[in-house]
Amino acid sequence: MHWTSKGSALLLAGALLALPGPLTAPHATATAAGAFGPARTVAGPVEGPDPLDFAVVVDQSASLAEKDLARETEAAALLSQGEISDRSRAAVIGFGSSEKPGQSPVNEVCPLTVADAAGRERLSECVQQLGRRDAARMGPGTDFPAAIRQAVTRLTEARPTTAKAPAVPKVVFLLTDGKLDVADSPEYGTDRDTRQSNGARRLTEELARARAAGVQIWPLGFGSEIDRSALTAMAEGGYRGACSDIPDSVPRMRVVGTSAEIDKALQETFAAARCARIAEGTVGKPPADLTVTIPPIATDGSLTVAKHDPKVRVTYYDPANRKVPVRGEFDGSTFEVSGQDGPVEALRVKDPLPGRWRVHIEAPEGHRDREVAVRAIWQGRLRSDVTLDPASPRAGEKVTVQVRMQTRRGVVITDPRQLAGLTASAEVAGAGFRPFAFRLADDGQAPDRKAGDVRFTGTFTLPAGATGDLELVTRIAAPGITSDRRPVHAQRGPDVPVLTAGLVVDRVTVHPGGTVRGTLDVTNNDSAPHTLRLALQDQTPGAELTVAPTPVTAPAGKSTRIPLTVTLAPGTALGELGGRIAVVDTGDGDTVLDTAFLDVLVVAPPTWWDRWWKAVTGGAVVLLVLAVLAGIRLAARRRRRDLTGVTLELRDDGRSLHSLTVRRGQSEGGTFAFTVDEPYGEAPMLRGVHGTAASTAHVLRRTGSGELLLRPGGGAQVPVRAGEPVGLGDHQLVVRGARTPSPRTRDLPWSRRPRAPRRTGSGTGTDTGPGPGTGTGAGTAAAPGATGATGGSDTYDANF
Repeated sequence: MHWTSKGSALLLAGALLALPGPLTAPHATATAAGAFGPARTVAGPVEGPDPLDFAVVVDQSASLAEKDLARETEAAALLSQGEISDRSRAAVIGFGSSEKPGQSPVNEVCPLTVADAAGRERLSECVQQLGRRDAARMGPGTDFPAAIRQAVTRLTEARPTTAKAPAVPKVVFLLTDGKLDVADSPEYGTDRDTRQSNGARRLTEELARARAAGVQIWPLGFGSEIDRSALTAMAEGGYRGACSDIPDSVPRMRVVGTSAEIDKALQETFAAARCARIAEGTVGKPPADLTVTIPPIATDGSLTVAKHDPKVRVTYYDPANRKVPVRGEFDGSTFEVSGQDGPVEALRVKDPLPGRWRVHIEAPEGHRDREVAVRAIWQGRLRSDVTLDPASPRAGEKVTVQVRMQTRRGVVITDPRQLAGLTASAEVAGAGFRPFAFRLADDGQAPDRKAGDVRFTGTFTLPAGATGDLELVTRIAAPGITSDRRPVHAQRGPDVPVLTAGLVVDRVTVHPGGTVRGTLDVTNNDSAPHTLRLALQDQTPGAELTVAPTPVTAPAGKSTRIPLTVTLAPGTALGELGGRIAVVDTGDGDTVLDTAFLDVLVVAPPTWWDRWWKAVTGGAVVLLVLAVLAGIRLAARRRRRDLTGVTLELRDDGRSLHSLTVRRGQSEGGTFAFTVDEPYGEAPMLRGVHGTAASTAHVLRRTGSGELLLRPGGGAQVPVRAGEPVGLGDHQLVVRGARTPSPRTRDLPWSRRPRAPRRTGSGTGTDTGPGPGTGTGAGTAAAPGATGATGGSDTYDANF
């Protein structure tokens, strides 16, 4: 035979032990347990990935290249370092033919070895013998019957087991071109044709023996002239059981076309046989950071680093970017490293933190020329939460079953993408009827309430012949997923229920220390009261919950509604809170009357700002609006009272004597104080005043409504209309340029017109006239041919 890359085939050994997963052996069932009715604990399995007994059977050839020998060594390292289950057993067998004395058709380089810490080291050493073929001890032919017989014999050797432990799956991975060649082996006959014919017959017998022993055969075809029909016959001749109902998990042959496809083909073949999953990581030369992603559904994993050079040093960081220990426990995970001084290093992790892991690689100068690759090999071992409605079904009654999945960490699976390709079913067994199975679905069709909510639902009718004990077992089938096999038993309910109960629990979002409310409706058809108890089941690990009230009394012959509460401890972790609440009858052996999921999301409590930001923001907006409105109103009032631009004209017998225009800043508070100066020998003139002089001066004031009022010389105020004269001592005063007040204000009686409050202010003015004059106060008087005088600053009362 001729190999495309013979040594690459041995990379399968690494993939084999690096990938965990259950496989169904004869008379064994991989199940996920469901529970209903009064639970009775059954001996459970050992925690961790399921073990596997397997043999790597390699068709050796003298055409093996030197470069392939190195790849064989690395494959051996993968074989010994990458295995997740320390309960698996592995054997490595090379085979050829026996054509003369002293030769053997098989070379068992690694006997069946437990893949624990010591066993992995032993496998790493012995598998290297595959690269040192001794022509004196093995002929160049291809003796399939001898190779399969040797592998089946080793895989059927007894292993220590307990009475209730499930059978361990057995698998042979056969690397060959499929061409039987025993023409030169004397034990098969006297001539070449007879030997070939007898060899084919004996191969059929050995395959039948493998099938009877529950040993699967997975052939991988290598070389340029592959006998596909022979490989297919060997796959179909062995045991046809599978690790799940997934079609790809049934043994089949696969052909590897080029050396570039070898690694991928080997890993995919083993993953199919094991119902396991492989996540490809990145590749780089040291120093570098490599990454690989472990999904949330994974419960057991191994980060395998193909270093090639033992000088490469590796450091591991979890998705939270924390350096993890190479041995021991950290944040709920358990770690164990192996192969640090070899070409392949692996970090085995139990309950890994999901997400992107970072693998940092370093190497000294002269050891940085080869690429390093990282892969994540993982398996998800799920636990099933199962509820039935009713919890204790009567014979002939229709029962609804609902199942949801969670990991060993207590993480409830809520993303349907994590369970892509999963199929679920359940089997009911019990006294008085034959076991039967039914389908569970998450398709939104009755009885399933919502598609994609990761709650698988189905129904069955309990047979009329059911007399007592019942057992519900759920089965899941998906690549990379196994089930915890925790069967829980129950009893058939009475024909006429004495007690019926209905539990309803709110689906809410709460804070640590918060409360979840619900109701319990109980109907007691008995003549005596019953004492019931509320119990929490399948709680999320670490959750501290209390349920009240408990116990509860159901009065005889009555229906009662009882409010209930579930209180979370202040330190409850954030996230999805799983588990169930059950109501049991303490007087009937804790018979479960009803159950309800505890579907609660725990979130961090709100901060002060979260509670009050709307009120604070709204109050600030209101205050701002009020301030703006007040400012606008005040500005408008000031504008209405402003006398700037108003002209006062002093008259006598219709003749204009003098005029004075109020300038900006002279009408403080809407008032303007002025006097009539009568210089000797000159015409009277108007002059603005302020300060103490304003107390005896004439004052013109404008109200908030725009009305003008005149107080002549400290006397009583009188209204003034623009352009109409009003008496001012011996003279008359006409006001011009004043705004007319609004009709509403003008039409009011004087007693009802608004009055301005008394104010204290000061003002300045400018006096201009036709003749010489003298000004007092903060102002300037000027007239043609005369010089004005500037006075000091006095205060005056310009209001009344």
